[in-house]
Amino acid sequence: MTSVDTDAIFKAYDVRGTYPDQLDEVVARAVGAAFARFAQSPRLVIGRDMRESGVSLSAAFSDGARGEGVEVVDLGLVSTDLLYFASGFLESPGAMFTASHNPARYNGIKLCLAGARPVGVESGLLDIAADAERLLGVQAPPRADRIERDLWPDWISHVHSFIDVTALRPLRIVADAANGMGGLVAPRVFAGLPVELEVLYPDLDGTFPNHPADPLNPANLVDLQRRVLETGADIGLAFDGDADRVFVVDERAEPVSGSTTTAMVAATLLDRNPGATVLYNLICSKSVPEVIAEHGGVGVRTRVGHSYIKQVMAETGAVFGGEHSGHYYYRDNYRADSGVITALIVLELLSRSSEPLSALQAPLRRYASSGERNTEVADPAATVRAVARRLVAEGVAVDELDGLSADYGSWWFNLRPSNTEPLLRLNVEAADDSSCARHVEEVLAMIKEA
Repeated sequence: MTSVDTDAIFKAYDVRGTYPDQLDEVVARAVGAAFARFAQSPRLVIGRDMRESGVSLSAAFSDGARGEGVEVVDLGLVSTDLLYFASGFLESPGAMFTASHNPARYNGIKLCLAGARPVGVESGLLDIAADAERLLGVQAPPRADRIERDLWPDWISHVHSFIDVTALRPLRIVADAANGMGGLVAPRVFAGLPVELEVLYPDLDGTFPNHPADPLNPANLVDLQRRVLETGADIGLAFDGDADRVFVVDERAEPVSGSTTTAMVAATLLDRNPGATVLYNLICSKSVPEVIAEHGGVGVRTRVGHSYIKQVMAETGAVFGGEHSGHYYYRDNYRADSGVITALIVLELLSRSSEPLSALQAPLRRYASSGERNTEVADPAATVRAVARRLVAEGVAVDELDGLSADYGSWWFNLRPSNTEPLLRLNVEAADDSSCARHVEEVLAMIKEA
């Protein structure tokens, strides 16, 4: 490979592409060298998920960084939230090799500075891309060591610290790992706790032989839902490929949306931290800011994406931030996201209540949501601009914090280009299912006419 197609693999807040045609070992080595120069640290920490290509890609990245005289601490197979913890715990920049929920042919690199501080297009990622282009093919010999380190025990103690483990009662849990890193995370984190855990598809396999590791797609929750009902479980947990996201299923096998989970966790943390600030991204349900206000918190609406949310958390001192997509961020977790911390908080909430999870979430499910509807168009950004011009001409209240949001009072929608895929993403929320479905068709018609 003689050049880096930066537009193809450098996304809004990570590096991601197909292996080996877009992202190969030559590119990984160049990115490793470029990141080492950018981070200006004597040490980097790296980890990888279960994708087979991660072994050689992370090794090449390590060689590139070591060629710049930077020591590399290799954590081996870890979840992304463990990598972020390591970055904070060791006060070192980090690189996680994962493509999250993307299909098997993909891989990628999530980068952070010391303390798990984000690296995105507005915080250095484009500089790294430009430097990687210049360094492509450079074979500087290693001038620093690569050492292996096991931080699992430290991380497990850390995530347990977010709850009172003595408050947990004997809950029955089914976790769907989807052959991703949840197969390591769930058994290790729940070991020794008073819960009964069953893990579906625990074997690490980056080809995802059972179903994709994308719990945002309802089709990938079917096996978990079936098993929850079969076993009479109290709760189901669905992890994505790198296990930094979790989706919850209640005892009736009904999915708990990312917005509802955000509201539940926000209420819990605000009761512990009166008057605190809580972030929520702009595709979260209106129920989220309502719950934040009801519990005396200060709600702040943000763009979608971890690098943006972590930056706003640092600026506001927010105790927590939630995304509808299943990412949940904690001030006391170096402002990084963690699926398993979220799972533990929900388990403690359930343990302290005499009601099942379905009853706990019912008061928070106040509106009907379309879920994320993806549409392929020739030029997503141009389509968004065309729809925006139409709405402004019609006198509709719009904002462009992230893509296009339009609020009609009784319903709203957000339309934005994907940061990781060539798609236009639509989210609609309304008072009930029938009106929500009707408004979805209205917006899809706007897209088609744009």
